[in-house]
Amino acid sequence: MSTQSNNTWRRVASFPSVSGAGTPFVEAVLNELARRAWSSKDLFAVQLALEEAIANAVEHGNRRDPAKKVDVSAEISVERVLLSVRDEGEGFDETATPNPTLAENLEIPTGRGLLLIGNFMTNVWRGSGGAEIFMEKTPTSDGF
Repeated sequence: MSTQSNNTWRRVASFPSVSGAGTPFVEAVLNELARRAWSSKDLFAVQLALEEAIANAVEHGNRRDPAKKVDVSAEISVERVLLSVRDEGEGFDETATPNPTLAENLEIPTGRGLLLIGNFMTNVWRGSGGAEIFMEKTPTSDGF
């Protein structure tokens, strides 16, 4: 569902925990940001963070169980884009995730998505005991 008020665009969706199910939502968010002339740098950041968050929800939160849903929302205004991704998992403790930048963890295939999300978004915080992530991005002034 999509709504628009006071020049704020909103969309919410729910989809099964299967690869690619979130693609239409990601595309809708990117199309709205492009329509608002956000920079390609910001579009890349939002796409990467949103795709990583959805992939984590499908893979780690819902364990690829198609009976479990991933709920997503987006709110886009002149000042920011606010995204949320929630799964039906038990949540997680981010401090228990190995730091992927340490030499001893370079070959461990987990934790990179969270690092990327944190580096590409302006603000990131968790809810629902770690089963929901909120991501905020404000427009940068030095796009390419």
